[in-house]
Amino acid sequence: MSEDVRDLLEGIKEGSVSVDEALLKLKMKPFEDVGYAKVDMHRKLRQGVAEVIYGAGKTPQQIIGIADVMLKNGQKTILITRLSKESADVVKEAHPLEYFPEARCGIIGEIPKADGLGKVVIATGGTSDVPVAEEAAVTAMVLGNEVVRLYDVGVAGLHRTLAHLEDIMSANVIVAIAGMEGALASVIGGLADCPVIAVPTSVGYGASFHGLSALLSMLNSCASGVSVVNIDNGFGAGYLASMINHPKR
Repeated sequence: MSEDVRDLLEGIKEGSVSVDEALLKLKMKPFEDVGYAKVDMHRKLRQGVAEVIYGAGKTPQQIIGIADVMLKNGQKTILITRLSKESADVVKEAHPLEYFPEARCGIIGEIPKADGLGKVVIATGGTSDVPVAEEAAVTAMVLGNEVVRLYDVGVAGLHRTLAHLEDIMSANVIVAIAGMEGALASVIGGLADCPVIAVPTSVGYGASFHGLSALLSMLNSCASGVSVVNIDNGFGAGYLASMINHPKR
Protein backbone atom coordinates (compact mmCIF):
# COMPACT_ATOMS: atom_id res chain seq x y z
CA MET A 1 0.00 0.00 0.00
CA SER A 2 1.21 3.51 -0.80
CA GLU A 3 2.54 5.38 2.23
CA ASP A 4 0.34 8.34 1.21
CA VAL A 5 -2.80 6.20 1.53
CA ARG A 6 -1.59 4.82 4.85
CA ASP A 7 -0.95 8.36 6.15
CA LEU A 8 -4.43 9.36 5.02
CA LEU A 9 -6.03 6.47 6.89
CA GLU A 10 -3.89 7.12 9.96
CA GLY A 11 -4.98 10.77 9.84
CA ILE A 12 -8.64 9.72 9.90
CA LYS A 13 -7.95 7.36 12.79
CA GLU A 14 -6.15 10.09 14.78
CA GLY A 15 -8.70 12.77 13.89
CA SER A 16 -6.23 15.05 12.09
CA VAL A 17 -7.97 14.40 8.75
CA SER A 18 -11.73 14.42 8.35
CA VAL A 19 -13.57 11.77 6.37
CA ASP A 20 -14.68 14.44 3.89
CA GLU A 21 -11.09 15.63 3.38
CA ALA A 22 -9.94 12.08 2.77
CA LEU A 23 -12.79 11.45 0.33
CA LEU A 24 -11.90 14.62 -1.56
CA LYS A 25 -8.31 13.48 -2.03
CA LEU A 26 -9.38 10.03 -3.17
CA LYS A 27 -12.09 11.41 -5.49
CA MET A 28 -9.74 13.76 -7.32
CA LYS A 29 -9.62 12.76 -10.97
CA PRO A 30 -7.10 9.95 -11.50
CA PHE A 31 -5.59 11.55 -14.61
CA GLU A 32 -5.71 14.74 -16.62
CA ASP A 33 -6.04 14.53 -20.39
CA VAL A 34 -4.01 17.25 -22.10
CA GLY A 35 -4.55 15.88 -25.60
CA TYR A 36 -1.11 14.41 -26.27
CA ALA A 37 -0.81 12.80 -22.82
CA LYS A 38 -2.95 11.52 -19.97
CA VAL A 39 -1.04 12.62 -16.86
CA ASP A 40 -1.46 10.08 -14.05
CA MET A 41 -2.42 11.93 -10.86
CA HIS A 42 -2.94 8.79 -8.75
CA ARG A 43 0.43 7.15 -9.49
CA LYS A 44 1.84 8.10 -6.10
CA LEU A 45 -1.29 6.89 -4.29
CA ARG A 46 -1.07 3.53 -6.05
CA GLN A 47 2.67 2.96 -6.16
CA GLY A 48 4.25 5.36 -3.70
CA VAL A 49 6.15 7.24 -6.41
CA ALA A 50 4.73 9.94 -8.67
CA GLU A 51 4.82 9.70 -12.45
CA VAL A 52 8.14 10.28 -14.19
CA ILE A 53 8.34 12.03 -17.58
CA TYR A 54 10.12 10.06 -20.33
CA GLY A 55 11.63 12.84 -22.40
CA ALA A 56 12.69 10.99 -25.55
CA GLY A 57 10.23 11.50 -28.39
CA LYS A 58 8.46 14.40 -26.68
CA THR A 59 8.80 18.01 -27.74
CA PRO A 60 9.95 20.54 -25.12
CA GLN A 61 6.48 22.09 -25.23
CA GLN A 62 4.88 18.73 -24.44
CA ILE A 63 7.25 18.21 -21.52
CA ILE A 64 6.44 21.69 -20.20
CA GLY A 65 2.71 21.00 -20.50
CA ILE A 66 2.95 17.72 -18.58
CA ALA A 67 5.10 19.36 -15.91
CA ASP A 68 2.55 22.18 -15.60
CA VAL A 69 -0.18 19.64 -14.78
CA MET A 70 2.01 17.83 -12.25
CA LEU A 71 2.99 21.03 -10.45
CA LYS A 72 -0.60 22.27 -10.45
CA ASN A 73 -1.63 19.03 -8.74
CA GLY A 74 0.95 19.34 -5.98
CA GLN A 75 3.89 17.29 -7.23
CA LYS A 76 6.98 18.84 -5.65
CA THR A 77 9.72 17.02 -7.53
CA ILE A 78 9.56 15.98 -11.19
CA LEU A 79 12.09 13.68 -12.83
CA ILE A 80 12.51 13.84 -16.61
CA THR A 81 14.57 11.02 -18.13
CA ARG A 82 16.22 10.76 -21.56
CA LEU A 83 16.14 14.53 -21.87
CA SER A 84 18.38 16.13 -24.49
CA LYS A 85 20.39 19.25 -23.76
CA GLU A 86 18.45 21.14 -26.43
CA SER A 87 15.08 20.24 -24.87
CA ALA A 88 16.40 20.98 -21.38
CA ASP A 89 17.36 24.51 -22.43
CA VAL A 90 13.78 25.15 -23.61
CA VAL A 91 12.18 23.61 -20.51
CA LYS A 92 14.41 25.82 -18.33
CA GLU A 93 12.69 28.87 -19.76
CA ALA A 94 9.38 27.69 -18.27
CA HIS A 95 10.48 25.93 -15.08
CA PRO A 96 13.60 26.00 -12.84
CA LEU A 97 15.21 22.79 -14.05
CA GLU A 98 18.50 21.24 -12.96
CA TYR A 99 20.03 19.30 -15.84
CA PHE A 100 22.39 16.32 -15.48
CA PRO A 101 23.99 15.97 -18.94
CA GLU A 102 25.75 12.66 -18.35
CA ALA A 103 22.56 11.06 -17.05
CA ARG A 104 20.42 12.87 -19.64
CA CYS A 105 18.01 13.65 -16.83
CA GLY A 106 16.38 16.84 -15.62
CA ILE A 107 14.83 17.61 -12.25
CA ILE A 108 12.20 20.25 -11.53
CA GLY A 109 12.04 20.90 -7.79
CA GLU A 110 14.32 19.79 -4.98
CA ILE A 111 15.96 16.42 -4.49
CA PRO A 112 14.47 15.02 -1.27
CA LYS A 113 16.52 13.96 1.73
CA ALA A 114 17.58 10.33 1.77
CA ASP A 115 15.14 8.30 3.86
CA GLY A 116 15.80 4.72 2.73
CA LEU A 117 16.86 1.82 4.92
CA GLY A 118 20.47 1.99 3.76
CA LYS A 119 22.79 2.84 0.91
CA VAL A 120 22.31 2.17 -2.79
CA VAL A 121 25.69 1.30 -4.31
CA ILE A 122 26.03 1.81 -8.06
CA ALA A 123 29.03 0.11 -9.65
CA THR A 124 30.23 0.12 -13.26
CA GLY A 125 32.59 -2.12 -15.13
CA GLY A 126 34.14 0.77 -17.03
CA THR A 127 33.99 4.51 -17.58
CA SER A 128 31.97 3.97 -20.76
CA ASP A 129 29.12 2.61 -18.61
CA VAL A 130 28.89 5.80 -16.54
CA PRO A 131 26.05 7.46 -18.52
CA VAL A 132 23.76 4.52 -17.70
CA ALA A 133 25.01 4.54 -14.11
CA GLU A 134 24.29 8.25 -13.75
CA GLU A 135 20.73 7.71 -14.95
CA ALA A 136 20.36 5.09 -12.21
CA ALA A 137 22.04 7.34 -9.63
CA VAL A 138 19.94 10.43 -10.39
CA THR A 139 16.76 8.31 -10.34
CA ALA A 140 17.66 6.80 -6.97
CA MET A 141 18.54 10.22 -5.52
CA VAL A 142 15.25 11.76 -6.68
CA LEU A 143 13.44 8.89 -4.97
CA GLY A 144 15.13 9.61 -1.64
CA ASN A 145 18.16 7.32 -1.50
CA GLU A 146 21.75 7.76 -0.39
CA VAL A 147 23.85 6.77 -3.41
CA VAL A 148 27.45 5.53 -3.38
CA ARG A 149 29.19 5.48 -6.76
CA LEU A 150 31.88 2.89 -7.57
CA TYR A 151 32.91 3.57 -11.15
CA ASP A 152 35.42 1.70 -13.32
CA VAL A 153 35.75 -1.35 -11.06
CA GLY A 154 35.40 -4.01 -13.75
CA VAL A 155 36.78 -7.54 -13.80
CA ALA A 156 39.67 -6.65 -16.14
CA GLY A 157 41.28 -5.38 -12.93
CA LEU A 158 39.57 -7.32 -10.14
CA HIS A 159 41.69 -5.64 -7.47
CA ARG A 160 39.70 -2.46 -8.15
CA THR A 161 36.49 -4.22 -7.10
CA LEU A 162 38.09 -5.81 -4.05
CA ALA A 163 39.37 -2.41 -2.91
CA HIS A 164 35.72 -1.45 -2.23
CA LEU A 165 34.63 -4.48 -0.22
CA GLU A 166 33.44 -2.34 2.68
CA ASP A 167 31.07 -0.39 0.40
CA ILE A 168 29.83 -3.62 -1.19
CA MET A 169 29.30 -5.39 2.14
CA SER A 170 27.50 -2.43 3.74
CA ALA A 171 25.06 -1.76 0.88
CA ASN A 172 21.34 -2.40 1.15
CA VAL A 173 21.07 -2.90 -2.61
CA ILE A 174 23.66 -2.80 -5.40
CA VAL A 175 23.24 -1.85 -9.05
CA ALA A 176 25.95 -3.52 -11.15
CA ILE A 177 26.33 -1.98 -14.61
CA ALA A 178 28.55 -3.43 -17.32
CA GLY A 179 28.89 -3.98 -21.03
CA MET A 180 31.27 -6.34 -22.86
CA GLU A 181 30.63 -9.78 -21.29
CA GLY A 182 28.81 -8.34 -18.25
CA ALA A 183 30.78 -10.32 -15.67
CA LEU A 184 30.71 -7.62 -12.99
CA ALA A 185 27.21 -8.56 -11.82
CA SER A 186 28.23 -12.15 -11.05
CA VAL A 187 31.39 -11.06 -9.22
CA ILE A 188 29.51 -8.57 -7.04
CA GLY A 189 26.66 -11.04 -6.60
CA GLY A 190 29.15 -13.52 -5.19
CA LEU A 191 30.45 -10.99 -2.65
CA ALA A 192 27.34 -9.12 -1.48
CA ASP A 193 24.66 -10.21 1.00
CA CYS A 194 22.02 -7.88 -0.51
CA PRO A 195 20.00 -7.85 -3.75
CA VAL A 196 22.02 -7.05 -6.87
CA ILE A 197 20.35 -5.44 -9.88
CA ALA A 198 22.32 -6.10 -13.05
CA VAL A 199 22.20 -3.63 -15.93
CA PRO A 200 23.73 -4.70 -19.25
CA THR A 201 24.96 -1.83 -21.40
CA SER A 202 25.41 -1.54 -25.14
CA VAL A 203 29.15 -0.93 -24.63
CA GLY A 204 31.46 -3.37 -26.40
CA TYR A 205 32.94 -4.61 -29.67
CA GLY A 206 31.04 -6.30 -32.51
CA ALA A 207 30.26 -9.65 -30.88
CA SER A 208 28.74 -7.90 -27.87
CA PHE A 209 25.74 -7.27 -30.17
CA HIS A 210 24.94 -3.87 -28.62
CA GLY A 211 24.54 -5.30 -25.12
CA LEU A 212 22.91 -8.65 -25.93
CA SER A 213 26.03 -10.56 -24.86
CA ALA A 214 26.08 -8.81 -21.46
CA LEU A 215 22.33 -9.33 -21.07
CA LEU A 216 22.58 -13.09 -21.64
CA SER A 217 25.60 -13.37 -19.33
CA MET A 218 23.76 -11.56 -16.54
CA LEU A 219 20.61 -13.65 -17.05
CA ASN A 220 22.77 -16.77 -16.69
CA SER A 221 24.61 -15.58 -13.58
CA CYS A 222 25.36 -18.38 -11.16
CA ALA A 223 25.41 -15.92 -8.24
CA SER A 224 22.24 -15.99 -6.17
CA GLY A 225 20.29 -12.77 -5.65
CA VAL A 226 21.06 -11.21 -9.03
CA SER A 227 18.14 -9.82 -11.07
CA VAL A 228 18.44 -8.19 -14.48
CA VAL A 229 16.81 -5.19 -16.18
CA ASN A 230 16.89 -4.28 -19.85
CA ILE A 231 19.91 -3.06 -21.80
CA ASP A 232 20.92 0.51 -20.83
CA ASN A 233 17.92 0.77 -18.46
CA GLY A 234 19.53 2.83 -15.73
CA PHE A 235 16.17 4.35 -14.78
CA GLY A 236 14.56 0.95 -14.21
CA ALA A 237 17.49 -0.17 -12.07
CA GLY A 238 17.47 3.01 -9.95
CA TYR A 239 13.70 2.77 -9.49
CA LEU A 240 13.83 -0.89 -8.44
CA ALA A 241 16.74 -0.20 -6.10
CA SER A 242 14.66 2.48 -4.42
CA MET A 243 11.72 0.10 -4.01
CA ILE A 244 14.01 -2.39 -2.27
CA ASN A 245 15.41 0.39 -0.09
CA HIS A 246 11.90 1.66 0.80
CA PRO A 247 9.90 -1.52 1.55
CA LYS A 248 7.02 0.35 3.23
CA ARG A 249 6.59 3.07 0.61
